[in-house]
This record gives sequence, C-alpha cells and structure tokens, in this order.
Amino acid sequence: MTRVRRGYTARRRRTKIRLFASSFRGAHSRLTRTITQQKMRALVSAYRDRGRQKRDFRRLWITRINAVTRENEVSYSYSRLIHNLYKRQLLLNRKIPAQIAILNKNCLCIIYKKIIK
Repeated sequence: MTRVRRGYTARRRRTKIRLFASSFRGAHSRLTRTITQQKMRALVSAYRDRGRQKRDFRRLWITRINAVTRENEVSYSYSRLIHNLYKRQLLLNRKIPAQIAILNKNCLCIIYKKIIK
C-alpha cells in the first residue's frame, strides 16, 4: 500500500483552526495543540454564556421595572404588576417595559394605572 502524504489536508485543517484563534495572545494563536485546546475552551464558554446572558438580561429588566414601580406606588411591586398583566391577558415581555422605564417613567406609570383599574 502506498504512503499517504498528509501535507495538503493537514495544512488546510490547521490554517482553518489558526484563523479562528488569530486574535488570541501568545502561544494560543501560534502552536497547533494549544490552539485546538483554546478553541474548544472558547466554544464551551460561548455556549455556556449564551444562556447566562439571557438570564442576566432578564434579571436586569426585572430590577428596572421593580425600581420604577416601587418609586411611584408605595404598595405596588413587580410581582403584582406581572400578575395583573397576566390577569388582563396583556402579553408583554419584560424587555419592553424595562426600556420604557428607562426612557419615560411617566408613560410606564400611566400603563400601570390603567392595568390596575
């Protein structure tokens, strides 16, 4: 059986990996073994942090909405607001009221008062 020369295929595979790691520092962008290790590590972190990012933004939106509701109404809270939203069948996600809370607090208060009535 003839010997297979791996030059072209292996070089193409390595350059593809090197392009991925071109922005890494030091040996992490130069040595093939460390490049592959860092690539796997980067992809694992990216996958994990996509879920974490969704969680963090949801927490941020809830905090913003809660702050505005408590600022204007003494006995009103975030949980009561969401409960009333569901009771009225107003399906607003938490991102939109949080943006309204930052840009225009009065508008958010008007919405809440309409929901209560």
